[in-house]
Amino acid sequence: MILVFQLIVLLFSVIIHEVSHGAVAYKLGDSTAKDAGRLTLNPIKHLDFFGSFLLPLALFLIKSPVLFGWAKPVPFNPLYLRNPRRDSGLIGLAGPASNFSLAIVFGLLAKLLMIFGLASASLFIFIDIIILINIALGIFNLLPIPPLDGSKVLFMVLPRSTENFQIMLERYGFFILLFFIFFGFQFLIPLIGFIYRFLGSGMLM
Repeated sequence: MILVFQLIVLLFSVIIHEVSHGAVAYKLGDSTAKDAGRLTLNPIKHLDFFGSFLLPLALFLIKSPVLFGWAKPVPFNPLYLRNPRRDSGLIGLAGPASNFSLAIVFGLLAKLLMIFGLASASLFIFIDIIILINIALGIFNLLPIPPLDGSKVLFMVLPRSTENFQIMLERYGFFILLFFIFFGFQFLIPLIGFIYRFLGSGMLM
C-alpha cells in the first residue's frame, strides 16, 4: 500500500512539475504547451517511459530511500519568448518551485495536525511521503545537468562567452545524468533529510 501511494504521489508530483513549466511559458508568451494539450493533469499526456516507469522501478529494486522520476518534458519555443535567455531559465525554475511549494503546503498541514492532535501516525506517514518525494524532486531537478531544469537556470546566469561549454554539457548531459543517478544521488540524501526535518513530522527519516 505504501509503495502504491509513493508511485501515485510521484506520478502526480512530476505532472504538476511539468504543467508548471507550461503554465509559466504561457504567461511569458509561449503557447506551445497549451496548444499541445499539455496544460492538463491527465497522466496519459505526460508519461515518459524512462522517467515515469524504468527509473522509479530501478530505484525501487536497488532499495533507494527515495523514489523519484520525471514526466515527458513540456515543450516550449524560445522564439515566442520576450527574453529567451532569461525566460527559459524562469520556465526551468518553475518545475522545482512547484515541488517545493507542494512540500511546504503539506509541511504546514503536518504542523497544524500535530498542534491540534488531529492525525494518526499512519496519516503523518502518508503526508511525509508527499513532502519527501517533492523535496527530492525539487533538489534533483535543480542539478545543473541537461536535460534537468537546473541546466536552464545555469545557462540563464552564465555569460554568453561560455556557449561552447553549454553545447558540450548538453551533448553529454544525459550520460552524466545517468552516472549521477546511480552513483551520486546518495550525496543529495543529507540535504533532502535536512529540509525534510524542517517540514515533515519526522516519521520517515
